[in-house]
Amino acid sequence: NLMQRNWTGEAHGASVHFPVETPSGDQEMEIYATRPDTLFGTTFAVVSPEHHLLACVPAAWPANTPESWTGGYATPKEAVTAYRRAAEAKTAKDRVDEAGEKTGLFTGLYAINPITGAKLPLFTADYVLMDYGTGAIMAVPGGDQRDYDFAVKYGLPVIYTVQPLPESGDDLSDYEGKAPFVSHDGIVINSSVDATRADGQPLSIDGLRVDDAIAKVNAWLEQAGVGKGTVSYRLRDWLFSRQRYWGEPFPIVYDEDGVAHLLPDEQLPINLPDVPDYSPKTFDPEDAESNPEAPLSRNEEWVKVTMDLGEGPKTYYRDTNTMPNWAGSCWYYMRYLDPTDTEHMVEKDEYDYWMGPDRGNGRSGGVDLYVGGVEHAVLHLLYARFWHKVLFDLGYVDSAEPFHKLFNQGMIQAYAYTDDRGQYVPAAEVEEGPAGADGEPTFTWNGQHVNREFGKMGKSLKNIITPDDMYENYGADTFRLYEMSMGPLAESRPWNTRNVVGGMRFLQRLWRNVVDETTGEVRVSEDEPDLKTLKLLNNTIADVTVEMEGMRPNTAIAKLIVLNNHLTSLDAVPRAAVEPLILMLAPIAPHICEELWNRLGHAASLAHESWPVADERYVGQDTITAVVQIKGKVRAKLEVSPDIDPAELERMALEAVADRLGGKTPRKVIVKAPKIVSIVPAE
Repeated sequence: NLMQRNWTGEAHGASVHFPVETPSGDQEMEIYATRPDTLFGTTFAVVSPEHHLLACVPAAWPANTPESWTGGYATPKEAVTAYRRAAEAKTAKDRVDEAGEKTGLFTGLYAINPITGAKLPLFTADYVLMDYGTGAIMAVPGGDQRDYDFAVKYGLPVIYTVQPLPESGDDLSDYEGKAPFVSHDGIVINSSVDATRADGQPLSIDGLRVDDAIAKVNAWLEQAGVGKGTVSYRLRDWLFSRQRYWGEPFPIVYDEDGVAHLLPDEQLPINLPDVPDYSPKTFDPEDAESNPEAPLSRNEEWVKVTMDLGEGPKTYYRDTNTMPNWAGSCWYYMRYLDPTDTEHMVEKDEYDYWMGPDRGNGRSGGVDLYVGGVEHAVLHLLYARFWHKVLFDLGYVDSAEPFHKLFNQGMIQAYAYTDDRGQYVPAAEVEEGPAGADGEPTFTWNGQHVNREFGKMGKSLKNIITPDDMYENYGADTFRLYEMSMGPLAESRPWNTRNVVGGMRFLQRLWRNVVDETTGEVRVSEDEPDLKTLKLLNNTIADVTVEMEGMRPNTAIAKLIVLNNHLTSLDAVPRAAVEPLILMLAPIAPHICEELWNRLGHAASLAHESWPVADERYVGQDTITAVVQIKGKVRAKLEVSPDIDPAELERMALEAVADRLGGKTPRKVIVKAPKIVSIVPAE
């Protein structure tokens, strides 16, 4: 939510109108200010190189214009034209890059501060973008680092309008003449005039807290008719049309006059045709006749079609652009419910069954849980919310939000290797050599030395583990099991192929607990489990249920391994114990569990079985295994109460290993009840 709020950038401020004196008469410059209280600290203004006011620059520089403001150009028009041309050669990212040098030029124009009446030199600078806000800003160097840097560079005044709160311990003298005071918290200063330009009425916000000052200025702006409180958003339009092959075609055709026509439902879906070349082509600067070319435009038979859209057969032209991949992924979760329905996006009864409101949980409709990387938050998930809200407004779905809960999984990390040039080499081809002088192992690729580093797994780092290779060597279930047991799901975890073997051995032991590896016959017992097995089984069911619901599969797997190891130690594995184990493991290792379930005599898939339910009579730990160590080696195990008195545990431990102590009093006994007793024998 926080990432999406920051991405949309909702800001509460004011829209303010600044008069601008030009040779063509007075013009108006509108700016959006998140801090209208700082109007008193505005010492200059800046517009985008694309701003319409630049068409009104004067023929000559005003008298006493500093040379540093002109960029060495003879006239404002020459300066603005050259600067605009330079700005067009930059990307929007380069223009707003915080690390880049801020450049600008004086336009020869002055804006009038609507409150103070002060004449503000109007500059143009490429870090102001025309498609963000109004393409113009009021500059407050006393409260903004970028404005401060610009003011210092061009010798413009700095006025501080906020001083630190008394309780902050800060001193305004630490900032004045050195840096801006950038804070929303503070007391307003230097913000008072006897008569304002707009209506001749005095205005003072000195001594107010910032929020109170903003409210007072907004009210004055509206009363004076030179501005009003406004909400703005940073979110930009969605670039929905792409010049790519892979994407959903638009269900639109154009007639000979270029008028767009929506295709009727009976002509849907539109399938992508074969094309001779799938790569898009851009404008070739060396060929004046060349034009950008989308891949679909190369199949002329598909682009130019004859059809009857109600006015008789006519020639139409298909759109050769496609939708972005976001288009399908914004609603796929609904299409999965009924992917073969050719009449509806999703049939209502089918939607209500799976995602409708009040499915036993008292909530509105939608997906119960979405698991995905945090990188999806401001792109895929934000657009999916938009898409879903549109469908909600149109009446196709009954919930305003698509997802009830979001869970962000961590990254899988792995070693990556770079050569001496810093270029990444395939991690799978790197060989480990003997330790170097520092004791660390050395690594080579194709005979040359490489450096090892640790980071996320990705194509650019050439350290991806190919799933197909893992399936081939260990099986899909082992691969899934290892991924889920690596550590907490929400945290990034290191990959180590050598650790995969442990998961494979667990699955092999489970198989042997059910199937005799010599005869291939099922070997489970129909007898009831003993009391110890019943307690372990039901405690495992209770614990695994909690862990799985809490998205902690790694700890759930650990508990299943303990149960399976116990069954391995029995002379005969009870069906009543191993079947719940298989059902609990099935979400993680579905293939082997389905096969075992079938071998156990069940004709239907285990997917139709209910989750095991613990028998409360056996849930709860009435004993715990205490380990007795002598010089670090386990010499005895005791079944004791979880709340056993340490003195009693020490007595029991010494009694259990009395023969090993030879009747001598130990030199030291360390008791960590109820699990460990460590004994240091007498010399």
